[in-house]
Amino acid sequence: MIYDYEVTTGKGETLKLSDYKDRVILIVNTATGCGFTPQYAPIEELYKKYHDKGLEILDIPCNQFGGQAPGTDEEIHEFCTLHYNTTFPQMKKADVNGENELPLYTYLKSEKGFEGFDEHELKPLLEKMFSEADPEWDKKPDIKWNFTKFVIDRSGKVVARFEPTADMNKVEECIKSLL
Repeated sequence: MIYDYEVTTGKGETLKLSDYKDRVILIVNTATGCGFTPQYAPIEELYKKYHDKGLEILDIPCNQFGGQAPGTDEEIHEFCTLHYNTTFPQMKKADVNGENELPLYTYLKSEKGFEGFDEHELKPLLEKMFSEADPEWDKKPDIKWNFTKFVIDRSGKVVARFEPTADMNKVEECIKSLL
């Protein structure tokens, strides 16, 4: 269950997901130097719009995809607040795939695997890049890129996975339906 996990905040404190019982949670792996980085703006809008109605957001910076989240946790936080005025909680930078991945991500991927990219201008580029690296890439639950999002309902169930190519309106509709 999602509430069995904890993460470390950007300030080094332990955050137990059980503290978010009865809340809808959006978990997203982010990067400050990615083509999807502008998604910070609509994510912040979601937070402002729905936090008081029960939405929590966990931003987990990750440097596993093209080294697009360089810098310290403090530098990443400063970038996000300066450029996107983010106010939602930011966690410590972490891996989401591989032997050092956060146990939380092992769980999330076991609950919602990869189901393909949505139509997006970057979809052909991403698919070409991944298929050249691994012909079986689309059959694995791994996180494919920055800004993959998981939505958790109020009972702690992982109800949706949105790839970075997903329209943020679809993410909002999912969250609204659970609040």
